[in-house]
Amino acid sequence: MNGATVSRANRTRDAIAIQMVVDISGSMEALDLSTPTQEKTRLDAVKEAFREFVDRRPDDLIGLVAFGGFATTRSPLTLDHDGLKMMLEAVQIPRQGEGDREELMTAIGDALVLACARLDQASNVVSKIAVLLTDGDSNAGIASVEEATQLAKKLGIKVYAIGVGSNGRAPMRVTDPFGRRTVQWMKVTMDERALKRIADQTGGIYFGVADRDGLAKAMEQIDTLETTRVDETLYEYRTEHFVPWLLSGAALLLAAVALATALERRIA
Repeated sequence: MNGATVSRANRTRDAIAIQMVVDISGSMEALDLSTPTQEKTRLDAVKEAFREFVDRRPDDLIGLVAFGGFATTRSPLTLDHDGLKMMLEAVQIPRQGEGDREELMTAIGDALVLACARLDQASNVVSKIAVLLTDGDSNAGIASVEEATQLAKKLGIKVYAIGVGSNGRAPMRVTDPFGRRTVQWMKVTMDERALKRIADQTGGIYFGVADRDGLAKAMEQIDTLETTRVDETLYEYRTEHFVPWLLSGAALLLAAVALATALERRIA
């Protein structure tokens, strides 16, 4: 290579593919993860913890699957974490109408199967995990939780399951017959046993979180547990382009000197 130089550097980085699986069913509007000074839904708290988790893992491929009554890929596995967080911000709880049955549907099995399919496509990674954030039990979709768990186990995908919020009753904003938004305590159900089985059978951990601090600590623990170091040798090829510019500059300088000398002689 003409005028090319080669530099070599060794780098150690994390190499993990992580699929975030986020529940957007209607119960994620519950307000039990609010603080005394700030009202936030469960989904708001999950988004906040998600962003912080992504910021701590700049070298990982991270994707996003969202699910309610059905599961969709919102972001493929990517290193473009700014783009991923933009897609996360766009995730909202679907509105089919107050009390609509679809808002209460939770297809956990389908969501995990989709996450497994996306992770199975990832290559050149040492570890593959899914982080499931949900507040419900699986009552929709085609795949059962058991089928999804066995698929994850077969593919070597570890699932960390996080049960978000209280189980039983939770405060939620509803619209009364006069169009006013009020807070009422609503019945919510979460199948914690199923979430524990998913985690146990795939080698992950189940976290039950009742507040935002608990959610943040669960994500921090996953961050600490899932660290795989890979040594890489990076080669950088550089071609120097300054020589033509240097010669041109020298020629212009000589021309300027010659011109100045000629003018001095003419004046003299």
